[in-house]
Amino acid sequence: MVNSTPTLDDLRNRLVDEIAAKHPLPARIEQAMRTVRRDLHLPGLDPADAYTNRAVTIKDNPNGPLALSCASVPSTVAMMLAQLDPQPGDHILEIGAGTGYNAALLAELVGPDGQITTIDIDPGVALHAREALNRTGYDHVRVMERDGLKGAPEHAPYTRMIATVGLWDVPATWWEQLADGGRLVLPLRWRGQTRSVALTRHGDTLVSDDMELCGFVPIIGQHGERTTGLANGTVRLHHDQDQPVGPDQLAEVFSTPLTELWSRARVGNEETFDGIWLRATASDDTVCRVEVTKQALENGVRRPAIPGRSPALVSDSSVAYLIAERDNTDLERPSRLGAAGYGPDAIALARDLVVHITDWSTDRAAVPGMTIHPAGAPDNALPKGHVVDKGDSRTVLFFTGTNA
Repeated sequence: MVNSTPTLDDLRNRLVDEIAAKHPLPARIEQAMRTVRRDLHLPGLDPADAYTNRAVTIKDNPNGPLALSCASVPSTVAMMLAQLDPQPGDHILEIGAGTGYNAALLAELVGPDGQITTIDIDPGVALHAREALNRTGYDHVRVMERDGLKGAPEHAPYTRMIATVGLWDVPATWWEQLADGGRLVLPLRWRGQTRSVALTRHGDTLVSDDMELCGFVPIIGQHGERTTGLANGTVRLHHDQDQPVGPDQLAEVFSTPLTELWSRARVGNEETFDGIWLRATASDDTVCRVEVTKQALENGVRRPAIPGRSPALVSDSSVAYLIAERDNTDLERPSRLGAAGYGPDAIALARDLVVHITDWSTDRAAVPGMTIHPAGAPDNALPKGHVVDKGDSRTVLFFTGTNA
């Protein structure tokens, strides 16, 4: 009788086949993922679960709902490695050691002439990564218990840097450690949404050439995002520290009449509309994220397009956010998109959001250009575009050929 039980190689190759079928991978990255054993970085987990395309928590957070550390979704790992484009001989710093799996992949990609340094602020996570790398034959990878915001200057400069934790800002210390012409990939958060951004350093400017939707556990030590609770805490606005959003002016906003405005844009069942959010951040400082809980929905608050994470516009004592409704008037794109508004300026804000929806709908694949500059860069040294100021950096977003 033939044993039909899949081997570990079978499981690993099936996972890589699944990822590559949806998003073709560079050959070297595909080969690395077929080589490195994810199951050995997740001891105690059923190998069949280790080779599924999902994140795995390795350390819970006693102070909140998000894990302190986890093994990222393999397809996201592959996507970010493709953005980083590691080459043989590269000297790479990874911020966020996790299970050590990503560092092992990096070690495969840079080869014997390269160097990998991975750091993590949590001693237990760093130890897990060290032991897993030793167990899998990557004992030459340097693992350090270190605050990721400080990097590892004693081993700089790095030709590439990658963060596997969410960042709200690019730390000033990282600028000093990335070689000119070097590449940085990080999950960067602004205006409530996160993108894996690929940047190349050109002197005092980081220039992006790729952005991909993602979600990561936030790094410890950055506090640029604020949360404002409304409707007895059942609705939460997640916004940046420079945005004038507060509970006082918005305290009664959800007791005001609802305004709904609909765009002509429609989406299919599997079609993403996160590009609306991204595009809006390139011109509008009122953009943030709304989170509407089940209790708020039961209390009559209008359901956002995605209750946990939908783009919203907030100004003074009014708010508008993205809504979606399936009406099946178009079988290919059965859902229409619109805006729900509350407060005295609900109509104006809803109209602004409909404009963002309409602009996105004309070119759904459009991605803004991005440059990042040190915090002290003067206005006249910045390219033309929309500026988002943070503690250590100034980000400029723009669409080529526009004044956005």
